[in-house]
This record gives sequence, structure tokens and C-alpha cells, in this order.
Amino acid sequence: MEKHTRKEDIIAILTGTFVFSQGILFLQAGQLVTGGTAGLALLLTHLTSLSFGVLYFWVNLPFYILAWKRFGPVFSISTAIACAIVSIFSDYLSYFISVASLNAAYCAITGGILMGLGMLILFRHRASLGGFNVFCLYIQDKFGISIGKTQVCIDSSIVIASFIYLPYETVFCSVLSVVFLNIVLGMNHKPGRYIVSY
Repeated sequence: MEKHTRKEDIIAILTGTFVFSQGILFLQAGQLVTGGTAGLALLLTHLTSLSFGVLYFWVNLPFYILAWKRFGPVFSISTAIACAIVSIFSDYLSYFISVASLNAAYCAITGGILMGLGMLILFRHRASLGGFNVFCLYIQDKFGISIGKTQVCIDSSIVIASFIYLPYETVFCSVLSVVFLNIVLGMNHKPGRYIVSY
């Protein structure tokens, strides 16, 4: 496919990060966690006084190096910018919208779908949300294994680890977010289906 223009990439990064942040909003409303570095940051919000945005940005820092080495400076810088935007959106969305009373399962399903769609938009414009997404893209690029398959293994491990700190009901509901996020990615981001050369 023809490569995206810079304008298209900028719009995609803003759109993808906004959609992803909406998913985080639903998970926070349900007091849920998910997989990946987002899940790790959400889990840490239960254990520290720091906001999701601050934790999310710092947890992702080590993965920018992997992104730079494997995918080059354009991808790495786009990823760092996307993570910073998610951090800002996530911490300030509450000034514009409040989700006070929702069913936890609904929050998990909606949050997982929105996060998956946001990530999908970013992947298709040579960006990601850092962390394990970069690792999963590396695995797909190197071995042809679908991102969804790799991501579900990592995500499951993080959600299982949250059993130590969170009530069982919360963790079981959080599994739904992981499942739906990975369904979105697994069906829509397969090796060779959508290739843009840069």
C-alpha cells in the first residue's frame, strides 16, 4: 500500500490515543485492570498515589530503546509521543466526562474493545503504545506470529498477577477486557494483511 502522509499519521496518532484513553476511562470506572503496560500502570494506581498517566509513561520508558533498535527512530519517536498523549488524555478526560455508575462487565468489554481499536489505528500508522506492544510487533515481524496471540499470553500473566492485590471478582471481570482487546487485534492485525512501507 502507499505510505501514509505525515498529516494522516498525526491524525491517526491523535485518534488512536484518544480512543485508547476512552477505554482506560471505562476500566478505571470499573476499578479494573488489563494486560500490558496499561494493565501494570492500572494495577500500580491501586498501590500508589500516582496517577495512571504518570505511571503509564514511566513504565513504558525502557521499551522505547527496543523500539528504536528494532524499528528505527520514526517508529520510536511516534511511540513515545503516543504514550505521552495517552498519559495526558487519561489524566484529564475526567474533567470532561464522568462515568460514575456502570456494570463492571460492561466496563471491561467496552474498555477492551476501545483499547484494541486505538492500538489498531496506531499500528497501521507505524506507531504503538510502547511496552509489550513493541515486543509483540517485534515477534510478529521476526516470526510471523499474530500480535493477538503474543499479547494474550503477556496480558494473561499480568491479570493473573493482580490476584495478589485485587478482589477475585475484579480480576475475573478484568479478564474480559483482555479477551476483547485481543479479539480486536487478532482479527484485524494479521501478518501481511496491512503493510505500509516507510
